[in-house]
Formats: sequence, C-alpha cells, structure tokens
Amino acid sequence: MSGIDTVISVRDLDLFYGDFHALKRVPMAVRARYITALIGPSGCGKSTLLRTINRMNDLIPGVRVTGSILLEGQDIYAAGTDVCALRKRVGMVFQRPNPFPLSIYDNVAFGLRVAGLTNRRRVEEIVERSLTSAWLWDQLKDKLNDSALSLPLDQQQRLCVARLLAVEPEVILMDEPCSALDPIATARIEELMLDLKAKYTIVIVTHNMQQAARISDYSGYMLLGEMIEFGETAGIFTTPKDKRTQDYISGRYG
Repeated sequence: MSGIDTVISVRDLDLFYGDFHALKRVPMAVRARYITALIGPSGCGKSTLLRTINRMNDLIPGVRVTGSILLEGQDIYAAGTDVCALRKRVGMVFQRPNPFPLSIYDNVAFGLRVAGLTNRRRVEEIVERSLTSAWLWDQLKDKLNDSALSLPLDQQQRLCVARLLAVEPEVILMDEPCSALDPIATARIEELMLDLKAKYTIVIVTHNMQQAARISDYSGYMLLGEMIEFGETAGIFTTPKDKRTQDYISGRYG
C-alpha cells in the first residue's frame, strides 16, 4: 500500500486494560478517502482499536498503550499531543445515536461555538452545508428549532454525522453506526458513507459482514486482539490468505 495516501499508520500496537492484553501488536494502514471496515466476533478488539485512533480509550482508568499510531506521519500518542485537537481531526459516531438535548440547529452548531466561532452568518452557512452533506437539509430546514431528540433514529444518526462534519474532520470513525437501525435506515446510512468517502477517510466497526462487503474498500479481520488479516475487501471475502479468516467469512466461526 502506497505510503503517499496512507493517512493512519498503526504499528505494533498493544493495549492493556489493567492486566488484560486487549490488543496485541496490531498493524494497520488506512488509506485516505477510502472506507476501511474492522470485522470479527464480539470481544475481538475491533471497537478498542477504533477508539485508539482518537484516544477515546484514554478516558478508561488503567489503560496502557504501547506501539504507535501515526496520523499523517505524527504519532498521536507522543508526549504533548493536543488530544482535543486530535478529536477535532478524528471524529467519532457511536453505536447508538447520541444527539444533544438541544435543537437540531444547536446540535450542528455546537462544535463551532466551542471553537469560538461567533459570526452568525458563517455558523448558519456551515449548519446548512453540514446538514446537506448528511442528506438532512431538505427534510429539516423548516424544523431547525425542533428538538433533535424528536427525530427518528436514522435521522438522529445522520444528525450526529452532520455535527461532526461541521468541525471539518479529516477522519470519521464509526462504531457499528447501524446496529440500532432497521434495514431501510441502515441502507440510508450506508449510502451516506459511500457519498462521504469522496472527501473523508472512514473507518467502521461492523458485525455485519454483508455490510463490510457492500461498502468497504479495505477490511481487517480481528480475533482475540490480533489483526489476523488485512487487505482489500474483495480479496478478504473471496480469497482470504488465513484459514481463520476463511472460517469466519464462511460462518464456521463466530
């Protein structure tokens, strides 16, 4: 994989929750403006790995990380790293939609205000652009003062994406973003991801192998904290190199 377009490089990553060795010398290279899926059985380390990319695991007591994660060549675990700035560059969408108990408009504008943007016209422009990018503007432009909590789940999830897009991240992490959604809503989120990858690098954790096959360009199969196999999704799903990957893909494991 060319180093020129590798935006995230994970090297020999180990992570411990106290004495528990959750990630074991994990390697991974994430290319810019592609969708990378992490697959594997429950408890294999997928979400833990995802959360290392914007240091969300720092919030858990007793976590220790060794190895390195480079974001455009800079080690995000280096001393002196501005974690708040990192999380602006690498945003996250969680398993269940988590809109703030505010209006639709205030949800999208929230990060802009935290960053100190006070120009009302500029905020309005970014809110509109972000909702448009999340395929919500036409549906919600006359409801911006309504509570975000009144929206159906798939719109809540897309609103969370819009909230992220407003602060212009480089990378979007998605931790099973469709697990709470029905098949129709899932299809909308998948279409949105395919649209967004023209501008953003996306890393997704999914238990749904069909979803990984449909939308991702690269996939990594994880088992017991190890990255068993990583490569182009078409190859992982049709001609896996490791028997453990083959067993999982074919349903003989998990």
